[in-house]
Amino acid sequence: MYKDKKVVAVMPAYNAAQTLVKTYESIMEQDVVDLVVVVDDASRDETVRIARDLPNTLVHVHEKNKGYGANQKTCYRLAMEAEGDIIIMVHPDYQYTPKLIPAMASLIGNGLYPCVLGSRILGGYALKGGMPVWRYASNRFLTLAGNLLLGSKLSEFHTGYRAFSRELLERLPLEQNSDDFVFDNQMLAQILWLGEQIAEVSCPTKYSPEASSINFVRSVIYGFGCLHTGLRFRLAKMDLMASPLFPPSD
Repeated sequence: MYKDKKVVAVMPAYNAAQTLVKTYESIMEQDVVDLVVVVDDASRDETVRIARDLPNTLVHVHEKNKGYGANQKTCYRLAMEAEGDIIIMVHPDYQYTPKLIPAMASLIGNGLYPCVLGSRILGGYALKGGMPVWRYASNRFLTLAGNLLLGSKLSEFHTGYRAFSRELLERLPLEQNSDDFVFDNQMLAQILWLGEQIAEVSCPTKYSPEASSINFVRSVIYGFGCLHTGLRFRLAKMDLMASPLFPPSD
């Protein structure tokens, strides 16, 4: 708990057997999280078996692989059904350190921000932490384009380390979003569409052989998806098109 608010950590998992326990143990060491939700997207390894042995953990299995975005939709739905007040997504590949959970939870639990991102770009150590040069360059370009189209000033749109208040998640039309990787970008665009603020904390960059990552081709598809989302946002703001991603406010 954080100030009587239930904290739920969600982990969208796919073939995470090698790092799941390490990530879980680090999460629980922070002494803030009440429940861990693991949603397995039809892994081919021992992820489900390992997850079911973890205390204070709710495990849900997709019988067929539905995609990263669909996995998150299930994660957030289950976290809210479990009455989570602060919901934090932590990838089970240990690319993002769970040691930031208390800081992220405090920013939300104290009512300062409804959304907090763990940014690998803040601090300037992304490349030293092992982020590939091509990935860093694309990250910077897409973040610049996103800021211009969405009217924001984020250091990074593409981190998978995110914390949300329950109230914010309840307002987002997440089911309208992609079931693939561009879900992440669409979600942030929807938060900005609502006029909500997004905070960032500096997150150490750590790439390892066990860390999950999309390949170059899928990264290109993701990049075009982010640009398409930004254009839809801008056109909707200008009342030039309607989009289910960005419904008109009441």
